[in-house]
Amino acid sequence: MKMSPANLPMGIFLFSQIVMGILGNSSILFYYIIFTFSGKHLKPKDLIIEHLTLSNCLSLISKGIPQTLSDFGFKNFLDDIGCKVIMYIYRVTRGMSLYAMCLLSCFQAITISPSNSRWMMLKHRATKYIGSSCLVSWLMQLLLNIMTLVKVTVPTYSKNVTNTNSYGYCSWFAPSNLSTALYMFLLCFCDGLCLSLMACSSVSMVNILYNHKRKVKHIHSAQHLLKVSPEDRATKTVLILVCTFIISYTISSIRVIFTTYSKVSVIWRVSVFIFLEICFPIFCPFVLISNIKCSFRLFLPFCGKK
Repeated sequence: MKMSPANLPMGIFLFSQIVMGILGNSSILFYYIIFTFSGKHLKPKDLIIEHLTLSNCLSLISKGIPQTLSDFGFKNFLDDIGCKVIMYIYRVTRGMSLYAMCLLSCFQAITISPSNSRWMMLKHRATKYIGSSCLVSWLMQLLLNIMTLVKVTVPTYSKNVTNTNSYGYCSWFAPSNLSTALYMFLLCFCDGLCLSLMACSSVSMVNILYNHKRKVKHIHSAQHLLKVSPEDRATKTVLILVCTFIISYTISSIRVIFTTYSKVSVIWRVSVFIFLEICFPIFCPFVLISNIKCSFRLFLPFCGKK
């Protein structure tokens, strides 16, 4: 079935946003690649951002492009192997984005902690294991989502097929048995743990920034008040990313639930909900670019001068 004329503008808008998100994430990756090949070492926070942008870029490619083609009316453009690979990549990169954001928020909360805080004792230890932690996370996501290769098939249009969730370009077979329930519980537990840590670290950062602002508000030096430290700017960037990620993740979860259990699930496959679901990997690189523009403008002059 072809896309209706009413949905065509939204489909074009969605595709343009996806392309812009891919270009933004690719630009940051290119920046870090050039930075690494120049003989410099990435800071722990930059290493996390590198893995985050890589997962965002792959997530947009594996989720946004097939979904947009499906919304434009294309059918059967993926075979069984293609469906398994595309959905597997999306599930892995979605989980990696969650872990990277959790790690970034926790690391930033430790970084801005007062020098007399007990969390500062973890800072030097944390910096040593950031790289290995990211690699272990990729391996863990590859193993956690291995069932995707079994449960994903080409789209099924038969009404007699039960326990099947259609994404338009692929179908997900989820039988109602104990093994499926345990598998879903494991995925939800891992995601819930990361979200809880992310929320706790965000609250901690807000509290630290508030206490810092309260301490310096009595200083009447205009120069001091106008000066924003790099730590404060980075913390505010992380908080913006965390809020955007939580909103995007919540909409994604609601959409999955309604698509699975609602009898009228067609509305949850329209472009506006897809855009809200993947808004984080689209906006994320531009929030990051605004924070690192002083260095990034060497490669992207349009970011503005210092």
